[in-house]
Amino acid sequence: MTDPQPPGDRPLPELPVEPPSAAAAFGDRLPAARRFVELLATDGVVRGLIGPREVPRLWERHVLNSVAVAEAVPHGARVVDVGSGAGLPGIPLALARPDLAMTLVEPMARRVEFLGDVVTDLGVDWRVVRGRAEERSVARAVGEVDVGAARAVAPPPRPGGWVRGLLRPGAPLVAVIGSSAAAEVPAMLPELAAAGMRDVEVRAVGAALGEAATQVVVMTRGGR
Repeated sequence: MTDPQPPGDRPLPELPVEPPSAAAAFGDRLPAARRFVELLATDGVVRGLIGPREVPRLWERHVLNSVAVAEAVPHGARVVDVGSGAGLPGIPLALARPDLAMTLVEPMARRVEFLGDVVTDLGVDWRVVRGRAEERSVARAVGEVDVGAARAVAPPPRPGGWVRGLLRPGAPLVAVIGSSAAAEVPAMLPELAAAGMRDVEVRAVGAALGEAATQVVVMTRGGR
């Protein structure tokens, strides 16, 4: 019986096929988007941020799915991606929308290291902040932002509570949710209100992206 190969010695899967919608989504930043997909499929897998089975669907399920968030983000906004993980949705969003000022917030060291490597590799000026969004040190480092973004981190009331201290009053949190979670949003309204969020709305976004189309819940920070 042979010993199993260490993760770093296992052959990596082939890069996913780029869908036609990628060119329209990223424009002249398509080469940078391709490079990000390559980094996810290689370093992201080796470092345990992306499962090998996710590689064939990186474009539609993860990268373009993140771009769909752009429809709910105003021009020139300062955006914080909460619980960024492998840079989703923040990195695809910022590549598709160069008008945005992006900060990626993530508590886990290995993920923060990956995010920093991606920022350096792509030659962009996005900020990476290690910590949890609700921590005062993170609030000081990030400052007040115009939009919060989150994807697959927790049910909406939790990121709503986490990011509230980073949002200026009246600023929205845009959270990517699945169809099953969307049906549960009405029951979450009291909890969202307790977290300081109001004007909660579920929107379908990304229709032009085909299979990458998704739903988001948009909520705004209450108070002054």
